[in-house]
Amino acid sequence: MNRRDFLKTTLLTTGGLLLANLFAGAATETSRVPATRRVRLGIDMLEAENFARLRGEKVGLVTNQAGVNRYGESTIRVLHTRGRRAGVDLVALFGPEHGIYGDVPAEKIVADQKDTRLGTKLPVFSLYGGTRRPTPAMLRGITKMVVDLQDVGARSYTFVSCMRLVMEACFEAGIPVLVLDRPNPLGGLKTDGPMLDDKWQSYVGMYPVPYVHGLTIGELARAALHENWLKLSEKARSRAKLDIVKMGNWKRSMLWRDTGLDWIPTSPYIANPDAAEGYAMTGLGCCIGKFSHTFTASREPLRLVRPFRFLGYPGKNEREMADLVNSFRIAGLRGVPAVLGNGTAKGALLAVSDWRIFRPTEISFHMMRQCCAWEKRNPFADAQGNDKSLFLKHLGDEKFFNALCREGAKTDIKAWCSRWEARAAEFRRSVADYRLYS
Repeated sequence: MNRRDFLKTTLLTTGGLLLANLFAGAATETSRVPATRRVRLGIDMLEAENFARLRGEKVGLVTNQAGVNRYGESTIRVLHTRGRRAGVDLVALFGPEHGIYGDVPAEKIVADQKDTRLGTKLPVFSLYGGTRRPTPAMLRGITKMVVDLQDVGARSYTFVSCMRLVMEACFEAGIPVLVLDRPNPLGGLKTDGPMLDDKWQSYVGMYPVPYVHGLTIGELARAALHENWLKLSEKARSRAKLDIVKMGNWKRSMLWRDTGLDWIPTSPYIANPDAAEGYAMTGLGCCIGKFSHTFTASREPLRLVRPFRFLGYPGKNEREMADLVNSFRIAGLRGVPAVLGNGTAKGALLAVSDWRIFRPTEISFHMMRQCCAWEKRNPFADAQGNDKSLFLKHLGDEKFFNALCREGAKTDIKAWCSRWEARAAEFRRSVADYRLYS
């Protein structure tokens, strides 16, 4: 994900404001979408082709626990068993942040290992350990690299950064890359939030896209290559070979609940599709100033609450918080009073009433401004060092940060959102040629 799974994605405070990002417990229930209309993932379509694009290749695979087919079977197993019978030689695995099993805490170093849990005994190279870019030694003997990672549709998620560095290393080594496409859980129609200034590109966010980008991971890979977002030598750029295995039955209008697929937690704090939607809503609420432990992730009663959808503030009750959220008049969003954790947490649950008209990131900016109203000092103006740089790496727009520092509670959030909306529309037009689905 990102730094401390964005500061552990528990309570993010901005000068004391609690953006309480609680997580839920398990994969979603099986959708009622008929099996014939269920989305067929990239790995499903690859198998339907009898693995023709990988036949005779020595394959490296970048994936994790969420890399599964539509029946929940690991892509690793699919390629290692049925793929092998079709002539595919899976020789190495590569794991992003949290590792290939998804059980390493955020920001923790992941060691190289051998796969024992899935029975392949293949080497597993960590791309969140001593290096985040595959080394020549790791790539030795590989003739094609496959990427099967589930993105969440928000810019500050490290799996797509992992993909970018893999693409760069492979293209420099003359190795083709094949991306097995997966749904964007936020759909393919919505773009929202600030663009990322080049100055603030990092592993937290490596692409010059709006915070909600509206692309599948395969489409993002296509745009990265053809828009020259990748750092490549001229030789590598001229010989770069990227192929995408498209999904079947996926449409841009689909949210995850429309796909008929079960959700496999992509990282420890994105346990269900609501968390992915919520992350787009409150993921920009960075910790500047005091970090509160009022509602910590270790408190068991809060582990099963809807993640990324709860807002609280010290001394404010649930009705006050819900009224505050509703006073922002964010189209498609309402605050619902809630008392959680045996009465220890009082605040507002964020309920999306109409995703079509909703700007997911807007709530974060209103809460940032509210911090300036509630705190004795403007916490953004006081920010410095790592707190400030981390905030800007997520936010991406230094001009807004400077305005927040100057204007505090007088910042015109609606005006900023309108500017970002206009830029997002430009972005949609600029990447139209890389879309793979209607």
